[in-house]
Amino acid sequence: MSLSTAIMIGVAMGIVFGFALEKSRVFEPGIIVGQMQLRNFIMLKVFLTAVATGATVLAVLHGFGYVKLAPKAALYGADIVGGLLLGAGIALAGACPGTTLAQIGAGYRDAIFTVMGGLVGAAAYSYAEPTLTASFLGSGGGKLILSDLVGVPYWIGALTLAVICAAILFLLEKAFPSAHELGRDFDGDIPPRPAKAGLKIAPAE
Repeated sequence: MSLSTAIMIGVAMGIVFGFALEKSRVFEPGIIVGQMQLRNFIMLKVFLTAVATGATVLAVLHGFGYVKLAPKAALYGADIVGGLLLGAGIALAGACPGTTLAQIGAGYRDAIFTVMGGLVGAAAYSYAEPTLTASFLGSGGGKLILSDLVGVPYWIGALTLAVICAAILFLLEKAFPSAHELGRDFDGDIPPRPAKAGLKIAPAE
């Protein structure tokens, strides 16, 4: 694949990704913070959908020999510490690395500072990486693929993962309907549930 082709594919994928973020409203700070507070599950639903779709597509492409797997080594310390830091940053900023540009496009000016902070953090990490690699954060297991651990072909493991994600999505949607979680103004605020039959709620003064 040539460099120009790879760039064009990357741009096309970025457009599709941004479109999906906007339509799902998962870039909204209220929805992101609501997910971190476990009171809004739109973000989890979108990510589970992405995992299920990606696993299915990758299973097909890998099964027909169009792609080769390139797993990364499992660094348990770095994964745990990095995940906690990323989660804390997402909860404080109301944004994650994949949503900041969508927020800027939607008019959230504070997202500019989130992008700037991410760039500063990336630059700082480039200088700290040799020290971090020499610490416990740089140690871990080898390259792991779940299907190898359970002893099944990759396509079976990937499709099984997709089915599990779909089942979790179904249960989440039954318990937390998206129409309710999106809120009246699509900003992550949860509207009050309708009153049960026979009960009357006095209007607010």
